[in-house]
Amino acid sequence: MRVWIVFLLCLAGHAMAAPADEEPIVEEPGTEEPVVEETEVGANPVQVEIGEFDEAIDIVEDVVTENACLNYHCKKGKVCEVDESNTPMCVCQDPSTCPPVEGDFEHVCGTDNKTYESSCHFFATKCTLEGTKKGHKLHLDYIGSCKLIEPCLDNELTEFPLRMRDWLKNVLVTLYERDEDNNLLTEKQKLRVKKIYENEKRLQAGDHSLDLLAHDFEKNYNMYIFPVHWQFGQLDQHPVDGYLTHTELAPLRVPLIPMEHCTTRFFEQCDADADKYIALEEWATCFGLKDQDVDKDLII
Repeated sequence: MRVWIVFLLCLAGHAMAAPADEEPIVEEPGTEEPVVEETEVGANPVQVEIGEFDEAIDIVEDVVTENACLNYHCKKGKVCEVDESNTPMCVCQDPSTCPPVEGDFEHVCGTDNKTYESSCHFFATKCTLEGTKKGHKLHLDYIGSCKLIEPCLDNELTEFPLRMRDWLKNVLVTLYERDEDNNLLTEKQKLRVKKIYENEKRLQAGDHSLDLLAHDFEKNYNMYIFPVHWQFGQLDQHPVDGYLTHTELAPLRVPLIPMEHCTTRFFEQCDADADKYIALEEWATCFGLKDQDVDKDLII
């Protein structure tokens, strides 16, 4: 109350200091006060910085309802909305509300062989199909517009893990070289990669023949055990349960398919029991590791 009194006195002082030729505005009897439209707090940068009228702002906050969706997270394809009681809930996003696409590089291809403008458009569409057979089968296949993916031949499928193993090893070595602030690898992981990095027999990154890759795997087998486990641990996140789902595989599979046409068949083969989950043991077998070298402690 004291703040409002001071405020009115300030207004009165301002009016008294106005030039004499300005006529005071006199309200006619029975005339309603003009309605001033409230501005959302924070919409004007000045409102964030000024604190002289905190008590007045408190009064406004009693009327303005806090946005319950601010810290409420929804999965891809859904957005947060509130009901009449201001309770947040996730609903399917309208694809037309997705951000404008800047170029063809944002296109993605679904397993329905349909090109979507962006991943936002894809997941919003998939959400609208929840509970249907089509929605259950629909997944993000790969990045880029849909194109003809050549069939993977048996001999090509045999060659695929040779390149994948070498690639995983080189990814870890690169992370080790760049991890100056310990943000990319844990201390335990760095100790394991250090042994690979400092090994003079390590095959350097490059475009090697399949024969050389096969020979190196046989000769330096131990160098590949941790990289295979590490990649499994990177993918097993939602939840961490020792199994990889189709969704968990996506970060690795989606960008690979346009470059490696055997990617899909390889991961399908990894699911040896066809239960839609790839266990650590199945994953290790796919990459040629021996049963006795499968160690769950290596994926932590």
